[in-house]
Amino acid sequence: MTATSFVFPHTFVPWFRAVAPYIHAYRGETFVVGMPGELIAAGKLNSFVQDLAIMHAMGIKIVLAHGFRPQVNEQLAAKGQPARYSHGLRITDAVALDCAQEAAGQLRFEIEAAFSQGLPNTPMANATVRVVSGNFLTARPVGIVDGVDFQHSGLVRRVDAAAIQRAIDTGAIVLLSPFGFSPTGEAFNLTMEDVATSTAIALQADKLVFVCESAGVPEDPNDPESPVDTELALADAERMLASSPPYPSPKEAMFYLRHCARACRAGVERSHIIPFSVDGALLQEVYTHDGIGTMVVDEKLESLREATSDDVGGIIALIDPFERDGTMVKRDRNEIERDIQAYTVIEHDGVIFGCAALFPYVEAHTAEMAALTVSAEVQGQGDGDRLLKRIEQRAKSMGLESIFVLTTRTMHWFIKRGFQTVDPEWLPEERKRKYNWDRRSQVLVKRLT
Repeated sequence: MTATSFVFPHTFVPWFRAVAPYIHAYRGETFVVGMPGELIAAGKLNSFVQDLAIMHAMGIKIVLAHGFRPQVNEQLAAKGQPARYSHGLRITDAVALDCAQEAAGQLRFEIEAAFSQGLPNTPMANATVRVVSGNFLTARPVGIVDGVDFQHSGLVRRVDAAAIQRAIDTGAIVLLSPFGFSPTGEAFNLTMEDVATSTAIALQADKLVFVCESAGVPEDPNDPESPVDTELALADAERMLASSPPYPSPKEAMFYLRHCARACRAGVERSHIIPFSVDGALLQEVYTHDGIGTMVVDEKLESLREATSDDVGGIIALIDPFERDGTMVKRDRNEIERDIQAYTVIEHDGVIFGCAALFPYVEAHTAEMAALTVSAEVQGQGDGDRLLKRIEQRAKSMGLESIFVLTTRTMHWFIKRGFQTVDPEWLPEERKRKYNWDRRSQVLVKRLT
């Protein structure tokens, strides 16, 4: 046995278990993915298609809208024609329309070929991915704006959502080119961003994902080098857009943020901006807690709430590693199910990442806070403090004067938050009878008044 084969299971197995909740959560959901022509020009198509095929194999229904901005510009340059833009849109004259049609045909061919790969020892081995495309879009002309005639440039008028839904329900990936046709058969050049957003809205997709040149929305809009804001509430996105230039470059996050905000306003639950420069960015965004780019949501996805019976499995999965290493006392499933109303949980995108329980001793005017747990993936982000605050609020609402905890390893965390150590004899009589003297847990108390 080699060293690599010995170590690999110790990294692969925990990783695979960590992504399993997302595999379950997204099976059967619909994602609309916007892929700019810049991704293809950068030579990222094959690896990107492989990641889409993996997601498709795990039960996600995918609609892929592609762009062709650099390819059209290249065709125009070859014909000695300039690329003309106004108001953030291409001005599509007859020559540009011909170039767009040529580019669209070539890219559709390349994309379908990429999905047809089946080489051994690649993610596409044993994959059978059918790609369906067609005239799913009806378009209207942009017309004349501020004296500028956009000629053959158009906007999406209608998406044949029923036809797209039938196609993805059969297991096919639907491929949309940025072209639409009027009822009279006239062709219009559309933007990939408009096509992807309009389609996500028409389908009421679960996610709209733009894989683009931008790394995401910076936390400080005035400092492009600041860390990426991984989760942005729609209200915050609207405020940022209101104070930003109206026609940003496609290289900037603001260019895509306006489309993400439009989708969220119209009922799409989540919209994402992620960089194609990072290999596997799509998989990281979908199958990890923090993702890699920016996710725009109508409201924060992280929810602090009281637990229900549906949360029992998530709580067990969360506390199991801490029970196994001896940090926490073992609780069986029946016990958790019986006491589920005592639990508070932090849920993010359908996954439980934190919990705590409150067991009152009314006659003694106190309560035990037990099973305070935060997933190792998100420790250090304040979730423990949020749970503690909620437990304190629940205890106060019961008219209690204090809360106490029993711990063997985390007493310093509690002391920093106002707890004081006391002798186990302090415990309410009922709790004292259950105290495990062999475990020698520290008893810490926090006054609430």
